[in-house]
Amino acid sequence: MPEARAGALLREATATLAAAGVASARTDAELLLVHVLGAERGEVRRLAVLDAGLPDDAAAAFCELVARRATREPLQHLTGTAPFRHLELAVGPGVFVPRPETEAVAQVAIDEAARVVTERGGAVVVDLCTGSAAIALALASEVPGAQVHAVELDAAAHAWAARNAEGAAVRLVRGDARTALRELDGTVDVVVSNPPYVPPDAVPRDPEVAQHDPAVALYGLGPDGLEVPRGVTAAAARLLRPGGLYVMEHAEVQDAAARAMVDATGAFEPAATQDDLTGRPRMVVARRTTARVED
Repeated sequence: MPEARAGALLREATATLAAAGVASARTDAELLLVHVLGAERGEVRRLAVLDAGLPDDAAAAFCELVARRATREPLQHLTGTAPFRHLELAVGPGVFVPRPETEAVAQVAIDEAARVVTERGGAVVVDLCTGSAAIALALASEVPGAQVHAVELDAAAHAWAARNAEGAAVRLVRGDARTALRELDGTVDVVVSNPPYVPPDAVPRDPEVAQHDPAVALYGLGPDGLEVPRGVTAAAARLLRPGGLYVMEHAEVQDAAARAMVDATGAFEPAATQDDLTGRPRMVVARRTTARVED
């Protein structure tokens, strides 16, 4: 049997993944080989240029993962990890895979928490619908002095969050985002959330999302997909102190509806929309007024 060679295997894998409709075929092929070899990406590229030989067991494991990726199983499920800002999170079936666009949402919350820490010596932050705990962990690791609470109701997602948050300065609570953390009412400096917000008739195009991300993390209920976000918004109004900041991710077509949703509570100053790194409207941002919302 001819020796498996890195360059040839990567070319074949790239062609296989491209034929399956994977847009990032070469990148995914390289990352799968990185995972199999336990090497850095630069080393994998060097091996490809040299067309170096690979051990048979590594080549077989790589080909198996490529075949699974060609069925549109998420890359992150195959490697078991997903990058988020400077973090590497454990992910798999049952939890929403964090997206690059959410990093911009986290940045707004991080900037505000850091400002409050500088002014007051500490900040209380709540991440509602935390999923893998990506936003909460980014806040805890990037803002010393922030007291971070994260809430997740779904059992499978909560288990992934607990795994990621082990040893981190994050208080993880399993509970309903609409009613959790009542002991913090009126004391929180920042509430951030990436809740489910997809409308019921807007099935995602990518099989990785439609077939593998849990429906509970995608669909926000109601005809506009904003029923869950409305509950999260009411919780934010309850939790935030006067002047506290609310940041919530939404779909790029929901900017006007999300602002109207926040403004309708009467608990916030006029809501604004901020873009993600690609320039698409991605989040609603608003400050808490002194008015209180009835439970």
